[in-house]
Amino acid sequence: MINFATVGTGWITESFIQAASLSKQFQLMGVYSRTEENAKKLADQYKAPYFYSDLAEMAKSKEIQAVYIASPNSVHFEQTLTFLKNKKHVICEKPIFSNTAELAEAYRTAEENGVYLFEAIRNIHTPNFKILKEKLPLAGKLRSTMLPYIQYSSRYDLFLQGEEPNIFSAQYSGGALVDLGVYPLYLAVGLFGDPNKVTYHPVMLRSGVDGSGTLVLEYNEFVCTILCSKISHSVLPCEIHGEAGTFVLEDAAPISEIKYIDSHTKASQILSVEQEEQNMVYECLNIAQIIETKNDEEYNRLKKWSEIVLRITEEARKQNKIIFAAEK
Repeated sequence: MINFATVGTGWITESFIQAASLSKQFQLMGVYSRTEENAKKLADQYKAPYFYSDLAEMAKSKEIQAVYIASPNSVHFEQTLTFLKNKKHVICEKPIFSNTAELAEAYRTAEENGVYLFEAIRNIHTPNFKILKEKLPLAGKLRSTMLPYIQYSSRYDLFLQGEEPNIFSAQYSGGALVDLGVYPLYLAVGLFGDPNKVTYHPVMLRSGVDGSGTLVLEYNEFVCTILCSKISHSVLPCEIHGEAGTFVLEDAAPISEIKYIDSHTKASQILSVEQEEQNMVYECLNIAQIIETKNDEEYNRLKKWSEIVLRITEEARKQNKIIFAAEK
């Protein structure tokens, strides 16, 4: 059992706490919030014995082995280093950091202190992702891929009223690509690897970040197109097109259904299995397994994917002069 604590009090933190409990591999020991009142409220709700409003104090606790971070994107790096230097494993919510320089330093710090650093990204740990990766050769030679993740954000209403929520702010390392686009991007990197060329076409907002965009990944003999948006909504499925057949995914995250359609007979079959409704449980199980068994092979695979994904989003932003405050 891994004793862990959390940073952040939003819905995603509660989801992780619930998934960690479901995995039976983690025990919640503490929670942090900037205000003691919010920290105590969450600790009481989930029966955590400790609560903190001082990050440094929590980092020094001998009761905590790992920390899940779900704070604003721009402070991920600073908070992660604090815990790594105190020899705590860190599970940092996507997007893990603002750029690859931060990522390289954080991985170096993790290694120096004998702990692991993970990016929390749920879809690549699920049974259905593993099925899709295993069955991908059924499609034959790949020719094109379309991976949309287009979901209207309620915070965009606040943005339209003149406010600047974190997720639409360059100050807090926001934007559609790093917030939603990373889900289909992880899918592409996990299935197809590192692309030969990256091109991004964003719809820019007054705050200096992208509200939506089209990311084009060029591979040998096929192109993967990723559509992401937080300012509109779509019900389009994801599709992977090969000469022998097509995979249709209901969503990039979670991958709840996988249908395979034969190009010649047009016959279809469902390849997916039923998954836990609380699908973050699969990343909890995988992370716990890596920590407990020191599975460096699996750790390095995830590390490589994080490096590729962050390098792609950084390149896409640079092409369009999307600069985060953390980089100035």
